[in-house]
Amino acid sequence: MDRRQFIKTLGLGLFTGRLWPQSTLYPAQSGGFDLAAFEKERILRLAGQALDARCEAITDYRCERSPGGPHDFYSEGDYWWPDPNNPDGPYIRKDGLSNPDNFSGHRHAMIRMSKNVSALTAAAKITGQQQYSQAAARHLQVWFIDEQTKMNPHLLYAQAIKGICTGRGVGIIDTIHLAEVAQSIRVLEQMRAIDSGLLKGLKGWFAQYLDWLNSHPYGLDERNAKNNHGTCWVMQVGAFARLVDNGQVIKLCRQLFVDKLVADQIAADGSFPLELARTKPYCYSLFNLDVFGIAAHILSGPDLDLWTVEDAKGGSLKKAMAFHYPYIKDRSRWPFKKDVMYFDLFPVRMPSLLFAGLALEESRYIELWKLLDPDPTNEEVVRNLPVRQPILWC
Repeated sequence: MDRRQFIKTLGLGLFTGRLWPQSTLYPAQSGGFDLAAFEKERILRLAGQALDARCEAITDYRCERSPGGPHDFYSEGDYWWPDPNNPDGPYIRKDGLSNPDNFSGHRHAMIRMSKNVSALTAAAKITGQQQYSQAAARHLQVWFIDEQTKMNPHLLYAQAIKGICTGRGVGIIDTIHLAEVAQSIRVLEQMRAIDSGLLKGLKGWFAQYLDWLNSHPYGLDERNAKNNHGTCWVMQVGAFARLVDNGQVIKLCRQLFVDKLVADQIAADGSFPLELARTKPYCYSLFNLDVFGIAAHILSGPDLDLWTVEDAKGGSLKKAMAFHYPYIKDRSRWPFKKDVMYFDLFPVRMPSLLFAGLALEESRYIELWKLLDPDPTNEEVVRNLPVRQPILWC
């Protein structure tokens, strides 16, 4: 069975774009899988909540320790704690153990904005009703455009550490939740459901942030990271470049995926050795698998299938999916050490399962995806789920 036949059996239609694949849904066939029908109740429920939600603004939350202004995103490193031997001195690191007193208000606000925008856009896509697209536009206007409330397009002050630094390249991982916002904007544009002036402003914001990610030392540090941070850079930069139609950056992301991400991170058996070495190996492995899958979904095309490309040692994303599948299906089979925190809260409904199921013609991945929790509430779990509305991507 070729890929077109496989997708047809799932009730899906395939459309191949100029730089990346897209798919559109056909009506469900007998025994097939209609994603829109499967997700409809959930999408409308979440969109109904988002209609009544206050528009989040970065300026609503302020940390007195931030060296930036009210429009500058600020966060503090999760795993950094006061030194009991020097309480007023620089913080010390406890890998995997999150300090609840560190500031994360901007990150949480960004996640709420992303959830609202994506739910409203998903509802607009499946219903065509303007109330949803207009509400999504209001959230976007407040976060990115209005002079009184907008976020500046940089991350100079993300993942700061008391007594050590005012920001770090690793903080760029905080904006993975903007990837689905960028995709929502693309869908609204395709539907002609967004004002041209607002669309121009949004694309201008993402173009500026994309330039910063590709030029500032923090961005370059993160681009060169060999663990999930490097994967997150490629995933979100690919999503932003796709929104603003920057083919040069898309080409760079595809090259990095092949030459760095697969080569540096995926072992011949499909495991992620750098994530297994951490104190939360299960969570980090599944998170990295998700971000890999999202990046492959964004960046693959007729000329390059990033799911199956192998490096010299034989590692590939296809092997990584197969390696982790038994442990997603049954966490108790995980043969490595357990995470120091949150081990029992994973897995949730991983988008990589759906994307891999379609790309690799593996219906077992899609069936498992359907069984998992799509809307976790724990903040740490939510933080590790950058795609919540796959109808926007498929």
